Amino acid sequence: MELEIRDLDLPMRHPFTIAHGTTTIQSNLLVALKQNGVVGYGEGASCDAYPEFTAQSMRTALESARAQIEQESLDDPIPLWDRLLPSLGHNRFALCAVDEAAHDLWGKLRGLPVWKLWGLELRNLPLSDYTIGIDPVEKMVAKMREFDGWPIYKIKLGTANDLAIVRELRRHTQAVFRVDANTAWTAEQTLAFAPELKQLGVEFIEQPLPPGNWEGMRRVFAECALPVIADESCLIEEDVARCAGHFQGINIKLTKAGGLTPARRMIAQARQLGLRVMVGCMNESTVGISAIGQLLPLLDYVDMDGALLIAQDIATGVYLDKGRPVFPNENGNGVRLVPSPN
Repeated sequence: MELEIRDLDLPMRHPFTIAHGTTTIQSNLLVALKQNGVVGYGEGASCDAYPEFTAQSMRTALESARAQIEQESLDDPIPLWDRLLPSLGHNRFALCAVDEAAHDLWGKLRGLPVWKLWGLELRNLPLSDYTIGIDPVEKMVAKMREFDGWPIYKIKLGTANDLAIVRELRRHTQAVFRVDANTAWTAEQTLAFAPELKQLGVEFIEQPLPPGNWEGMRRVFAECALPVIADESCLIEEDVARCAGHFQGINIKLTKAGGLTPARRMIAQARQLGLRVMVGCMNESTVGISAIGQLLPLLDYVDMDGALLIAQDIATGVYLDKGRPVFPNENGNGVRLVPSPN
């Protein structure tokens, strides 16, 4: 295989604020793997919450593993991931980009979409939410109206006025709400907020407490009026089992886990433990979003709106029509790059 790496500086549609910080330019990495004249694409996405994983650190990790990657001939992405783990396990964000590209290439070489190679069917797919980042509440209302008619909105919280924000947004839509505190709350706040949030049509709360507060999460799990979904507490395969008894479900991020290969293992483990399963996105282009799309038949919930949060996409593939996933008539992950406007 040949490895190509390209920096992606993706301006956001609006400044995107969560409890960890604000993003105006999303700095990601595009990875291309080429074999027999066929190219597969994957994406590594940076994140304010994980400052050690930048586009540059991903590039450095991949360059250090370049010789190993280019000695490989792709047959099956799973053993490739296992062979690359010793070299790239310290940077799962970079490993994710390679694994997504390997799956895209795998499907293209075999002439089938990845979901079909896995034996899945595109039936009863969950609808995606659209995320409203933290802002003055009038701007949050405006952003929601910009994507009017969606069935589900995910509201980022972690302010001094969280309940007031949800109350105001509820005045403007009958859609389902999900709220994501991104570790900003205490157990006491979570338990106090949850009854009113439930009355306001919130479906679940995502990661209210910091990831190390297992004692607090045990209390929330037992007493909360709403289901609670782990995000920052569930990064890799080894985290899944610990979430049982602390959360009702887990939100898997391909970037944090290291790609599609570990995500499928995490889904299987979660099912064995009776956990609900969501897959979420970072601020990714359609390259990363299309990889998530391959998992849809296995999921209860999905948050795959990342390509809608950036101002200009770089690819076509799986996309959303008011929350409904639409699949292209393409193989692999369905990714095709679009020409640069420059």
